[in-house]
Amino acid sequence: MRDFRDAKLMAKTLRQALADRDISLTHSETLEIVARQFGLDQWNILSAKLDETEGARSSIGIEPPVPIFRIFSVEKAMEFYCGFLGFTLDWEHRFGENSPLYCQVSRENMQLHLSEHSGDASPGARAFVRVRDVRAYQAELAAKKYRYMNPGIEEAPWGLEMGVIDPFNNRITFCQQN
Repeated sequence: MRDFRDAKLMAKTLRQALADRDISLTHSETLEIVARQFGLDQWNILSAKLDETEGARSSIGIEPPVPIFRIFSVEKAMEFYCGFLGFTLDWEHRFGENSPLYCQVSRENMQLHLSEHSGDASPGARAFVRVRDVRAYQAELAAKKYRYMNPGIEEAPWGLEMGVIDPFNNRITFCQQN
């Protein structure tokens, strides 16, 4: 469910939906309509409310979590996350030459920690990741012709989902929400 913090996105979506029906409104006009949908007289009032909320949220500084996935083979993990999903290896750490790997991979704003340490996580974990364009990501993955996976897109009541399963049974659901 969207709330007032999604107001700009709502205005953009409204403008596009109207344009698809040959109704032309400016971005400002759609912002005003969205403000009225939230029971406010004008966009400036809603904008001030957004600014106020941003300030309240940033006082503690909570950020999105970083999931930790258990892995059993560095080679298979890098093939899947970096080769197939298009992540970048940001850093890696080992306590010694023959110690288990702990590393971070990322893509855009998503960070993921991968660990060979037995106590860090259990295999079979799951992460839910919001994406802007799941169809574009699915097309990118399909073009790679990865021999172990060719994920499709499923329609759920809350949006379009594409699920992937790594070689260690960890699951990531990429979702383009409605």
